[in-house]
Amino acid sequence: MRVEPARVLPAGFAELPTEAARIAVVVSLTFPGMTDQTLELMERFTRTALETLLACGARAELVDSAATELLPAAELAGYDGVLFLGGGDVDGALYGHHDPVPNSYGVDRRADEYCLGLIQGVLDRDQPLLAICRGSQLLNVACGGSLIPDLDPWDLHRGGPGKPMFLDESIRLLPGSKVAAIMGCERIIVRSGHHQAVRTVGADLTVTAVADDGVVEGTEHPGKTWVVGVQWHPEDSDGNEADRMALFAEFVRFSRRQQSRTGGASDTVQLADSVHA
Repeated sequence: MRVEPARVLPAGFAELPTEAARIAVVVSLTFPGMTDQTLELMERFTRTALETLLACGARAELVDSAATELLPAAELAGYDGVLFLGGGDVDGALYGHHDPVPNSYGVDRRADEYCLGLIQGVLDRDQPLLAICRGSQLLNVACGGSLIPDLDPWDLHRGGPGKPMFLDESIRLLPGSKVAAIMGCERIIVRSGHHQAVRTVGADLTVTAVADDGVVEGTEHPGKTWVVGVQWHPEDSDGNEADRMALFAEFVRFSRRQQSRTGGASDTVQLADSVHA
């Protein structure tokens, strides 16, 4: 069972100007234990993310972190920005947890290690980075932080047995953070469906958003130009469209700045059917 690129890539990337920002969208198109429900969610969320990037004037290319032949990590240097999407759990051993994890799903150690290497390269090059859910957890682990393997209590963060996995959650945005400046307020309603979260915040990261039970919902790297992690799912099409557009538009804006800093768009632009899988 696997997300098929043809089902999530929108038409329109080919019509963008050659100087459009070029975004690598890193996501595992499959993971262990994928079900019909998780496949539908991954398709919908990935499609919405790509459609939003297109609406913001950016060209997106899928980088499959579960591919048989992985894109060489150095090739991410050719992109103007990098977006990490959600997916399965992060292997606990990568942040020092070796006990069984309740409610664990989708663990793929190979994909985790690949993504951690990609994130380190992105940080070293100071590329704009937007990391969502699993992506934000990987960002934290890449910076030396740890995760809560299974949230308890969990009722603010995901649906209960027999209910939809995703729910509306009210979170507080910390003043002075990038995400608070983007949203223009200190409290927003987001879409959540997670059972893991940041525990120990990684070195050089700062907390930017918290849930009402104190769980970390967002981080950023103040030492980099634009590195933002969010535990929630702005790319959930059931969520607030204006908030999603505001966050993605700011990410794309800084990706364009990156493009100007590095001398313009790549000479070899791959178009709408592009997928590294």
